[in-house]
Amino acid sequence: MVEQVLKDIFRIEVPLPRSPLKYLNSWVIKGGGRFLIVDTGMNRPECKEALLAGLKDLEVDPDKCDFFMTHLHADHCGLCGIAPQSSKVYFAEKDALGAFNVPVIGAPEYHLYAASGFPIAEMDIALKNHPGNIYGPTIRPFTFIVDGQKIDIGDYHFECFMTPGHTPAHMCLLDREKKVLIGGDHILIDITPNITNWMALPNPLKHYISSLDRVYALDLDLVLPGHRRIVREYRERIDELKAHHQARLAEIVRGLESGAKDVYHIAPYVTWDIKVKNWAAFPPQQKWFAFGETLAHLAYLEGDGKVRRVTEKGHITFELV
Repeated sequence: MVEQVLKDIFRIEVPLPRSPLKYLNSWVIKGGGRFLIVDTGMNRPECKEALLAGLKDLEVDPDKCDFFMTHLHADHCGLCGIAPQSSKVYFAEKDALGAFNVPVIGAPEYHLYAASGFPIAEMDIALKNHPGNIYGPTIRPFTFIVDGQKIDIGDYHFECFMTPGHTPAHMCLLDREKKVLIGGDHILIDITPNITNWMALPNPLKHYISSLDRVYALDLDLVLPGHRRIVREYRERIDELKAHHQARLAEIVRGLESGAKDVYHIAPYVTWDIKVKNWAAFPPQQKWFAFGETLAHLAYLEGDGKVRRVTEKGHITFELV
């Protein structure tokens, strides 16, 4: 599906089969003979077919396109390899490198999660089915971007606007004059962005909340997100997202009131939006994501001085201070 949302800005709905995200919003900005595509979908045939069909409907020649990747997740950057060698593929360096450094068996994250209670057999299944390992991008040259860098396309004068938290170097595109932010997965409606553990970003939840505050201070009419509906009341949504994480932090504290636990045994105390009977029934892939979220929230509480990490004989637990 293709729709126009603003003058010279169009949305291509790229399906994400068997994913709870359902689809990606790929944004196409038309310029004077040159075009910019923001995010692409996974590196799989269904995504490629939908993206190319949408470009054809818009009479956009891929050879005249540059590409902007908001962040490292495969559903956003997996198809960046379709960019012609003459095209620029804009990407924040830390996330560009992270796109090819996804968790695998034996990686540092693997050992951290194992020490924190994640059963090895379940973790092996989760990593073998990790989208980044199956649908990630092919290696190609990137044009690295930094916070504040300008990218002009047609009547739009975008500023690269870094919002770390969801990933280490998540990057939005901001046009201050037109009051529009192309926001990737920073602010989503109906669903909440996954805030997980990152080896390259200590205390990611603290970074995420700071990034939300940075966007809150902007004067915007629209946030064009990576998934689901356009966000209009962005400050209201930011308040909701912050309240969501405060509620999750409170659930974790309550889970520790009965004594120290590892992450695997803290996660069941958190309310998850998944239709299964209990924590044990979580599919390994979803358990991996929930585990990372729990660990990120524990890191926030640890940084806030409310919990402490205890390591004994290679086993990591957390307890209330």
